[in-house]
Amino acid sequence: MEKIQMKTPLVEMDGDEMTRVLWKMIKDVLILPYVELRTEYYDLGLLHRNDTDDQVTVDAANAAKHLGVAVKCATITPNEQRMEEYPQLKKMWKSPNGTIRAIMDGTVFRTPIVIDCVKPAVKTWQAPITIARHAYGDVYRAAELRTDVPGECTMTFRGEDGSEQAVSVQRVEGPAVWQGMHNKEQSIRSFARSCFQYAIDLKQDLWFSTKDTIAKIYDGRFKAIFAEEYEQHYKADFERLGIEYFYTLIDDAVARVIRSGGGFIWALKNYDGDVMSDMVSTAFGSLAMMTSVLVSPDGNYEFEAAHGTVTRHYYRWLKGEKTSTNPIATIFAWTGALNKRGELDGTPELCDFAKKLEKACLDTLASGTMTKDLIALAEPGFEARAVDSEEFLKAVASRL
Repeated sequence: MEKIQMKTPLVEMDGDEMTRVLWKMIKDVLILPYVELRTEYYDLGLLHRNDTDDQVTVDAANAAKHLGVAVKCATITPNEQRMEEYPQLKKMWKSPNGTIRAIMDGTVFRTPIVIDCVKPAVKTWQAPITIARHAYGDVYRAAELRTDVPGECTMTFRGEDGSEQAVSVQRVEGPAVWQGMHNKEQSIRSFARSCFQYAIDLKQDLWFSTKDTIAKIYDGRFKAIFAEEYEQHYKADFERLGIEYFYTLIDDAVARVIRSGGGFIWALKNYDGDVMSDMVSTAFGSLAMMTSVLVSPDGNYEFEAAHGTVTRHYYRWLKGEKTSTNPIATIFAWTGALNKRGELDGTPELCDFAKKLEKACLDTLASGTMTKDLIALAEPGFEARAVDSEEFLKAVASRL
């Protein structure tokens, strides 16, 4: 069989532990036999990031901006425990995802992969809900302080033009903790543009929610920027497609989401998106069935699985044991990247292959062949057979 040709390479970012093992298996079994794969390869495994002083992460992100499409394996973000596991580490390196998001100026969109035999915990949900998380600033870049004596905390901004603004945060009578957050208007505007454009691409309604009644200036600016961008640049396309932009307070949004039928994009600030993406993924099934795509406002894409490196399975694999690790989200990261590469390059056969690979995965699951994690979630009475990861990939390959 003649392999499907690619016009432009995509950026391939390899990762860590069990997902790195699955990464190679997926390529060998499901992609390389059918596609003349062209990639610009970057090893984002923890030890190689350490060897390059994390320059490889920066290079990979810049390559994604240049080539327009990237696919990323799950990676380790070291903490104190990881520093003990990997004593050769020079420092506690930052999250690769955070570095890539900052360089690409992207918004993270996470969407559950829905199958008939695993019903959402929320019975009204009929279609996937995509979480759009603004992945910059707020509590994740906050400055923190702990004090032990009575006193007053103030927040001061000194402009490069010599101007100064100050506000009293609070006067306290004893020990206290403090936190100062920020966000940048450029980042908020990029977030809004990515959300509106993604909604147009998917032809889905876009919801946005903050707490501007409490954070009148901070959250109020988010709300105002979204409204400005919608009115000035996206309203006509939304009306043409028959889709809606809808703003409401975060607490009202939560209630509406639970009662909804799904099938929309829910845009959230950084912390809200972090929490709600896990809530939505768990309610639909699991993180192992959650896609994640980073979209920049200038139209660059990075696809990955929403879950981590599956450490527990990796240590079993090192002992020579078979593991039943769910590869679906990682496969869908590859199919998402191949499909987008095909769309941008005008290569319909590559898009067709990506869609057929996704269908082969879903048909395999529907037949009852699945990894152990999904069997535990399947509806009562559904006949299923637990297989290890290698067996599952071979079953998908046979359908493909």
